[in-house]
Amino acid sequence: MVDIERVYTVDFAYPEPERTTEPWRAPWSVEARVANPMSRYPRYAPVRAEWLPDLGGFGVIVEATDGTIGFATGSHGTPVASLIDEYLGPRIEGEPATAVEKIHDMLRRLCSPFGAAGLASYAVSAVDLALWDLKGRMAGQPVYELLGGPARDELRCYATGNDTDWHLELGFEGTKLACPYGPADGKVGLQENVELVAETSELVGPEVEVMLDCWMAFDESYTVRLAERVREYDLYWIEEALPPENVAAHRAVRNRLPGQTLATGEHWYTPERFQQAASDRLVDIVQPDINWVGGLTALRKICDIAAAAGIRVIPHGGGNTPYGQHACYALPDIPWAEYFLASPPGVPLEESARLPGVPVPADGQLIPSDRPGFGVELESVKFTGSFTGGSGPPEDFER
Repeated sequence: MVDIERVYTVDFAYPEPERTTEPWRAPWSVEARVANPMSRYPRYAPVRAEWLPDLGGFGVIVEATDGTIGFATGSHGTPVASLIDEYLGPRIEGEPATAVEKIHDMLRRLCSPFGAAGLASYAVSAVDLALWDLKGRMAGQPVYELLGGPARDELRCYATGNDTDWHLELGFEGTKLACPYGPADGKVGLQENVELVAETSELVGPEVEVMLDCWMAFDESYTVRLAERVREYDLYWIEEALPPENVAAHRAVRNRLPGQTLATGEHWYTPERFQQAASDRLVDIVQPDINWVGGLTALRKICDIAAAAGIRVIPHGGGNTPYGQHACYALPDIPWAEYFLASPPGVPLEESARLPGVPVPADGQLIPSDRPGFGVELESVKFTGSFTGGSGPPEDFER
């Protein structure tokens, strides 16, 4: 039997793509105003990036006793990486390398003293994804084959961002706007939101779906008020309008907007939260993030919950990472993959920064890599030592 030898975090770098194309303009993301939970404070309202955490990304390595390794990325820096290096990783060493369900259950239970949500869920996700990558590499198969094979010929993607003309140029059949204003911006801000939706709907025409991402910025009253004002534009869905913890507000909005498709869930952690939402019919679409919710093992459980309740699953950022791509390609209850676009308009997606070996959409469609595991080309990744100051990879590290 092949067991887990070591689990540890690493600093890593990979080659930046050669950018040979001149952009049309700076991307929307550079100075975009995006409604968010801090919008009520003028100091942070203009640019969301001014307050978002910037703790750095890292990699997780799972080494098996046969020499195979699995790799995945993690986020929120030292707090999450230390949890892996100092607590979770050592406690799963010696377990069977392919026992992903058992190990996921162990990781969840290990988090009981401080709760499995929030930063702990990011740690569990990173380890779980590295284990799935390891399992695929050991089997010589892409992860989507381990999940039962492709559920569709191609993965249909929609674009997120406010460079809508660029989304159309790239052939996406859906575009999701970042809503710029919230309750703190008063009636003027409300009208600006309505005008953005109206202008976008006119630009894309009747064949392209339009969605609105409100990123936890609203309360019940504002959500209903804005939804009523934009009803004529037939938004495909309104997304994450409310604070994720406020179950009562979700229930109230659902009752007050029976005809509006509602989506949320990127900031929900663990399958149990989705079970409650499905049981109470709080939303029409759930949007777990595979890198945050507990990894691929948790996402599969959420898909089963949603399928039983007749609710759609459209993962947050599902088209941007190899992990989301493989899950969305193989799990039949996922009709779309989100592709967040923050790169400059006019620059081909092939010239954007991403993990080596990860494909990008063409005409709004993509097919994940068929290399083993999640398909990341580890030979192009430079591991530069431990992320948290531990031993890190050995000098003769092979991948």
